[in-house]
Amino acid sequence: MNAKNESRSPCPISNVLDWLGDKWSLLIVRDVLFYGKHEYKEFLASPESIATNILADRLKKLTACGVLGELTHPENKSRKLYYVTESGKALLPILGEMVLWADAYMPPNEIIKQLAVSIKANPAAVKARMLAATSEWEAKYLP
Repeated sequence: MNAKNESRSPCPISNVLDWLGDKWSLLIVRDVLFYGKHEYKEFLASPESIATNILADRLKKLTACGVLGELTHPENKSRKLYYVTESGKALLPILGEMVLWADAYMPPNEIIKQLAVSIKANPAAVKARMLAATSEWEAKYLP
């Protein structure tokens, strides 16, 4: 799919992968939803070490397809702030399922285990907590 919503396939999975089917796109969405990151430099500081050119490309792609929105930073007009749109927020259950899958099938990891335990115990509470933090940020920065 491109930004004009023209699909090249009748398969919805293929079309979603056209937008989000690379490592970096979902990690950027994760960073906003799970860790409250909103600035270019914050995404660069993530442990996966995304290259600057790839980050710039993915931010552009995610805003073009409507998963992220952007606005001019209120303190510095040369910087931007990024936030998840409604379609970006709708990815939260998918990311949660990825955490549960990783907990079940990948080598043990304490961070995954802690998040998986929270999701298994009360997925609605985890989602509500993350969306509340997002809403709080939006109330501060969005018009």
